[in-house]
Amino acid sequence: QVQLVESGGGLVQAGGSLRLSCAASGRTFRSYGMGWFRQAPGKEREFVAGINWSGDNSGYADPVKGRFTISRDNAKNTVFLQMNSLKPEDTAVYYCAVGLATYYDTRVQTYYYWGQGTQVTVSS
Repeated sequence: QVQLVESGGGLVQAGGSLRLSCAASGRTFRSYGMGWFRQAPGKEREFVAGINWSGDNSGYADPVKGRFTISRDNAKNTVFLQMNSLKPEDTAVYYCAVGLATYYDTRVQTYYYWGQGTQVTVSS
Protein backbone atom coordinates (compact mmCIF):
# COMPACT_ATOMS: atom_id res chain seq x y z
CA GLN A 1 0.00 0.00 0.00
CA VAL A 2 1.41 3.35 -1.04
CA GLN A 3 1.46 6.01 1.63
CA LEU A 4 2.72 9.58 1.81
CA VAL A 5 2.91 11.08 5.27
CA GLU A 6 3.52 14.78 5.79
CA SER A 7 4.84 16.22 9.03
CA GLY A 8 6.30 19.45 10.37
CA GLY A 9 3.27 21.70 10.18
CA GLY A 10 2.14 23.87 13.04
CA LEU A 11 1.50 27.37 14.31
CA VAL A 12 4.18 29.99 13.76
CA GLN A 13 4.38 33.77 13.92
CA ALA A 14 4.85 35.84 10.81
CA GLY A 15 8.50 35.92 9.83
CA GLY A 16 9.14 32.49 11.30
CA SER A 17 10.15 29.23 9.65
CA LEU A 18 8.90 25.68 9.34
CA ARG A 19 10.28 22.62 7.62
CA LEU A 20 7.80 20.16 6.18
CA SER A 21 8.71 16.55 5.48
CA CYS A 22 6.94 13.98 3.35
CA ALA A 23 7.93 10.37 3.80
CA ALA A 24 6.86 7.85 1.20
CA SER A 25 6.38 4.16 1.86
CA GLY A 26 5.04 1.20 -0.04
CA ARG A 27 7.17 1.82 -3.10
CA THR A 28 10.09 3.92 -4.16
CA PHE A 29 9.48 7.28 -5.79
CA ARG A 30 13.04 8.12 -6.64
CA SER A 31 12.28 8.04 -10.37
CA TYR A 32 9.41 10.52 -10.21
CA GLY A 33 8.88 14.22 -9.83
CA MET A 34 7.32 15.37 -6.59
CA GLY A 35 5.45 18.46 -5.57
CA TRP A 36 4.09 20.43 -2.68
CA PHE A 37 0.64 21.99 -2.92
CA ARG A 38 -1.51 23.93 -0.49
CA GLN A 39 -5.16 24.60 0.02
CA ALA A 40 -6.60 27.43 2.09
CA PRO A 41 -10.24 27.43 3.25
CA GLY A 42 -12.57 28.27 0.41
CA LYS A 43 -9.81 28.16 -2.18
CA GLU A 44 -8.63 25.64 -4.73
CA ARG A 45 -5.55 23.55 -4.19
CA GLU A 46 -2.55 25.34 -5.66
CA PHE A 47 0.99 24.48 -6.64
CA VAL A 48 3.70 25.62 -4.25
CA ALA A 49 6.92 23.90 -5.34
CA GLY A 50 8.09 20.96 -7.41
CA ILE A 51 11.27 18.97 -7.90
CA ASN A 52 12.38 16.50 -10.53
CA TRP A 53 13.44 12.93 -9.86
CA SER A 54 17.12 13.66 -9.31
CA GLY A 55 16.68 16.87 -7.35
CA ASP A 56 18.63 19.08 -9.73
CA ASN A 57 15.63 20.93 -11.13
CA SER A 58 12.98 22.66 -9.07
CA GLY A 59 10.39 25.37 -9.44
CA TYR A 60 8.22 27.58 -7.27
CA ALA A 61 5.00 29.51 -7.37
CA ASP A 62 5.57 33.25 -7.51
CA PRO A 63 4.20 33.96 -3.99
CA VAL A 64 6.83 31.71 -2.38
CA LYS A 65 9.87 32.32 -4.56
CA GLY A 66 12.89 33.29 -2.52
CA ARG A 67 11.26 32.11 0.72
CA PHE A 68 10.60 28.39 0.22
CA THR A 69 13.04 25.67 -0.80
CA ILE A 70 12.13 22.17 -1.92
CA SER A 71 14.59 19.30 -1.67
CA ARG A 72 14.55 15.52 -1.64
CA ASP A 73 16.51 12.61 -0.24
CA ASN A 74 15.95 9.65 -2.53
CA ALA A 75 17.81 7.29 -0.24
CA LYS A 76 15.14 8.00 2.39
CA ASN A 77 12.23 8.37 -0.05
CA THR A 78 11.53 11.77 1.47
CA VAL A 79 10.86 15.25 0.15
CA PHE A 80 11.18 18.45 2.17
CA LEU A 81 9.86 21.98 2.04
CA GLN A 82 11.81 24.59 3.97
CA MET A 83 9.61 27.62 4.53
CA ASN A 84 11.19 30.87 5.70
CA SER A 85 9.83 34.37 6.21
CA LEU A 86 6.34 32.98 6.57
CA LYS A 87 3.36 35.26 6.05
CA PRO A 88 -0.25 34.96 7.23
CA GLU A 89 -1.27 34.33 3.62
CA ASP A 90 0.80 31.13 3.69
CA THR A 91 -1.76 29.63 6.08
CA ALA A 92 -3.18 26.47 4.49
CA VAL A 93 -3.13 22.71 4.53
CA TYR A 94 0.03 21.60 2.75
CA TYR A 95 0.07 18.40 0.70
CA CYS A 96 2.89 16.47 -0.92
CA ALA A 97 2.29 14.53 -4.08
CA VAL A 98 4.07 12.19 -6.47
CA GLY A 99 3.69 12.49 -10.20
CA LEU A 100 3.98 9.95 -13.00
CA ALA A 101 6.93 11.53 -14.81
CA THR A 102 10.54 12.22 -13.99
CA TYR A 103 9.95 15.96 -14.03
CA TYR A 104 7.62 18.00 -11.83
CA ASP A 105 4.45 19.66 -13.03
CA THR A 106 2.47 22.59 -11.64
CA ARG A 107 -0.93 21.04 -12.40
CA VAL A 108 -2.82 19.21 -9.67
CA GLN A 109 -4.25 16.65 -12.08
CA THR A 110 -0.81 15.35 -13.09
CA TYR A 111 -0.08 13.97 -9.62
CA TYR A 112 -1.14 10.45 -8.75
CA TYR A 113 -0.35 9.89 -5.07
CA TRP A 114 -1.21 12.38 -2.34
CA GLY A 115 -0.55 12.69 1.35
CA GLN A 116 -3.20 13.53 3.91
CA GLY A 117 -1.92 17.05 4.45
CA THR A 118 -0.42 19.01 7.31
CA GLN A 119 -1.80 22.28 8.66
CA VAL A 120 0.37 25.38 8.58
CA THR A 121 -0.95 28.43 10.40
CA VAL A 122 0.91 31.73 10.37
CA SER A 123 -0.23 34.34 12.86
CA SER A 124 0.24 38.05 12.31
